[in-house]
Formats: sequence, C-alpha cells, structure tokens
Amino acid sequence: MKKTFLNLGKQPIANGFLYKEQIKDEYYFRLKMAFDKETALVTQVNYVDGDLMFNDDYAYRGSMSKTMVKHFKTFSKTISSNKNILEIGSNDGVFLKNFSPKKAIAVEPCGNFAKETQDMGYTTYHSFWDVPLAKKIVKENGKQDIVFAANCICHIPDLDSVFKAVEHVLNEDGTFIFEDPSLAGMINNNSYDQIYDEHPHIFSVIALDNILKRNGLQVVKVENLKVHGGSNRIYAKRIGSKVHDSVYQNKEYEKVLGLNKFKTFKRFAKKVKQSKKDLRRILKKCKKLNKKVISYGATSKSTTIFNYCNIGPDLIDYITDTTPEKQGKLSPGMHIPIISPEEGFNDTVDFAYLGAWNFVDEIIKKEEEYVNRGGKFITHVPLVKIT
Repeated sequence: MKKTFLNLGKQPIANGFLYKEQIKDEYYFRLKMAFDKETALVTQVNYVDGDLMFNDDYAYRGSMSKTMVKHFKTFSKTISSNKNILEIGSNDGVFLKNFSPKKAIAVEPCGNFAKETQDMGYTTYHSFWDVPLAKKIVKENGKQDIVFAANCICHIPDLDSVFKAVEHVLNEDGTFIFEDPSLAGMINNNSYDQIYDEHPHIFSVIALDNILKRNGLQVVKVENLKVHGGSNRIYAKRIGSKVHDSVYQNKEYEKVLGLNKFKTFKRFAKKVKQSKKDLRRILKKCKKLNKKVISYGATSKSTTIFNYCNIGPDLIDYITDTTPEKQGKLSPGMHIPIISPEEGFNDTVDFAYLGAWNFVDEIIKKEEEYVNRGGKFITHVPLVKIT
C-alpha cells in the first residue's frame, strides 16, 4: 500500500527544454512521492509515459561530463574483456565504448543515441527494456554474462517487468550490475531534486532486495558511490548466490536512518518545505542588492527545484550549459533562457546557483578564475547556502 508523503506540485518534463513557440503545448503533471509499506520502495504516485521523456530529442549526454567519462572508464577495467555485456539505457555510449562491439550490446529508447551507438558498431536495440525484448535478444544473441545499467533502472515504473527480463537474459552465473541514486544519500543531503519525472523510484537496498527476490534474483554486493550526489552500485545474481557483507551493512545502515519507516519521509517532507523558503529568501536578497544571479547547468534536478520553488527569470537571469542541444532554448516550466558558458559565464556574474551540484568538484576546478575573483555559488544541498 502506497502512502503519500511529499507533493512537489505541478512539474514539466525535466529534460524538456523548449523554444518559445513550444510553450503553449508544454506538458505538466503532478509530482507526488509515496512510500510502499509492503516493499519499502519510495516511488511516485503517478508515472509519466516513457515516450514523453525518452525520445529522439533527449538532451542529457553522459559524455559531456569528465567525471562520468572517468567513472565509467575506471569501472569498465574491472570487467573481463571476455564477458558478453548488455547495457540497458546506453545513452551516447559513454560506458559501452570501453568494450568491443563484438562483446557488447546496447538497449536505448532514445532514437538519437540509439543511432549513435549503432554507428559506432554496436548492435543496438532502439526500444524500452521489457520481457519481450529480453526474449528477442536471447534468441538473436544468446544469454549474457553481464547486464549493466547506469541511472536507468530507477527510470522504469514496472520493476517486476524489468527484473523478470533481466533474469531471463542472464546466464546461470550471470551478474546484473546497476547504478542509481541512493535513497540514503537523498535523505542525508536533503537533495529532493533527485525526484523528477524520469525518477519514478529512489532506491534503498532494502527495497531493491525485496523486489528482486520476487523475480528470482537477489542483491549480492553493494558499492557506495559519490557520483550523482550519492549512488549505489548494486550487484545481483540468482537466488542462492553468496552474499557479500556489504549487503548486510547497507541494510543495517538504512534501518538506522529509518528508510523502512513512513515517519522518516514525513520528516523529510518538512525539510523540503523549509529548503524552498530558504532558497527563495537568498535569491530575493541577491536581487534586492542588484546582484546578477545565474544558474550553472541546465539539469533535470534544477527543473524540479525551479518549478517547486517558483524560481523564474525574475530571480535567475539565465542558465549556462555546455550541451549544444540545450542552448538557445528555455528551461522546462519556468522558461529561463539557456545560453553557452562562453556567452554568459563572465565577469558580470555575482552568484551562480549550482544546478549541477553533484559535479561541484569538477565545476570549482574548472571555474577557478570565477572563484578567485570573488564569484560565489549558491546551493541547496544539504542546506541552502552561499559558498
């Protein structure tokens, strides 16, 4: 049974960057989060149709981040080159390109990226992941040693279908490895911007193990990662496999945090409301002092923040972003202009809101000149502050 604990109001498609003439047709939905008492899963009350989010115009590119390129390259070295690999949600090939096209298969619902990996030589299935697709892949390519997914499984509403499909495609001793934002990380950081249309679920290890087990799999190892503001890399195998101590340790830690109890999320909702008040107060103060405030990074995370906190061009002059597909467009919902850093991140900027706070180390290193001249960043994680 689902119990609602958070209402983030009317939200647009988080990655739906648009031109001015498209505003009249913009799609909105009500973003509410709930706790499922049966599985301990934190999930959305209503899910957005996948075709509205993942299509030929999808804008997020993993390869645009040096942090993520390095992250996947490092991890790929831990996987034997002899293994057959299937990646669910391969994006622009940021992980896949570390393996031979003879050994790796891509599954990607976004047409623009499916074409890219296909052109790179990888067998690519332009489709959403489900049981029929898994059966097709086994028929055409045989069973797989490893199924990998990064920031993808939490995108799919029907987890039972996902895990059944994975169970079908894996070899008997195969391993399912997937990375997604950590619920513990979100609670600790008050990073409610992890919640948007593409993230119907925010995972705890407890919830994942509950749902995997009813589909023939179980969590056998957990690695805690820093990427994306705190993620877990989950290793799952067939039920009966040896379980690493990290699984028990993570579950115990989550119980200490109360991630298996509804009251924890009611407290979280109160902190979210306070964060909204604090962020609006700081931005209004900056404007009152005639300071120029921009946003650094046109991210899905910032879409949630701006729409929930009602932050538009009156408080944020514009957003700078390195992604060519986003430049010249407006942010979803609040319609803040997006321009290139070359055009907008200059000496006139006093404050920059960290829309991409999860890459803060990379950003501060890159923008050393801005920091040295006295430029300041604004963040809401874990508390609203100027840094």
